Amino acid sequence: MSKRNSQTAKSAARERLRIERERQAKRDRIKRQVIVAGGIVAVLAIAGGVGYAVVQNNKPGYWEAAKDDKLVKPANTTGADGTTVVLGKSTAKKTLVMYEDPRCPICAQFEQTVGSTVKKDYDDGKFKIEYVGATFIDNGSPGEGSKNALSAMGAALNVSPEAFLEYKTALYSAKYHPEETDDKFKSDDYLIKVADTVSALKGNADFQKAVKDGTYDKWALDMSEKFNKSGVQGTPTLKMDGKTLTGSDGKNAPMTVADFSTAIDKALAA
Repeated sequence: MSKRNSQTAKSAARERLRIERERQAKRDRIKRQVIVAGGIVAVLAIAGGVGYAVVQNNKPGYWEAAKDDKLVKPANTTGADGTTVVLGKSTAKKTLVMYEDPRCPICAQFEQTVGSTVKKDYDDGKFKIEYVGATFIDNGSPGEGSKNALSAMGAALNVSPEAFLEYKTALYSAKYHPEETDDKFKSDDYLIKVADTVSALKGNADFQKAVKDGTYDKWALDMSEKFNKSGVQGTPTLKMDGKTLTGSDGKNAPMTVADFSTAIDKALAA
């Protein structure tokens, strides 16, 4: 093979290699453009998704929106917003103020242990009962059961004070009170199921409609706000004449019949 032929072959080979490299470079550029374009689309899609999520998250939830609902005050309440709930015989000279959260497990323990004694003293006219409902557990153990149960209790109060107290007892009972982390009270059907154990509420169409329609949702939020402004730090808390009733430890609510009787007798005698 002549030198010339060899050089010509090499030049031809280099030219073919140059052309192939240009083709490959073009393919690589197109591929990069596709990847970049796809990335931009993906980023835009993600941004759009995040934007949608932000918009959705910034929309007021049901209970946030309920703050602007028209207030419906249950019967058997007083005060401008109907959050003063004082029950009992007019002849009773003193009032036991009870601060409770429907989902509170300690409140359930108190009601199951001491509740019948409280009810007997109340029935005997030793004191009136003022109820202040809280819903802070919905924040700590995320949910809406405290608010929903408090609204249902408003519906029971609208029926009668007796229905309210019996319903409160049923909600705190060992059979129906859920674990703190179990948001069972968010279910209207469950609240109605518990209410069916109370004679005045069983099959009560008006009560059931009020629960399902959320008639007293705004009232429940206003009641909760009353608790928030009270300065009380936890539930259950019992007060009489502005003084907190405690058990033998001098700190917490009386959690036995003996401790409650001692504390209430002392408060009544003061």
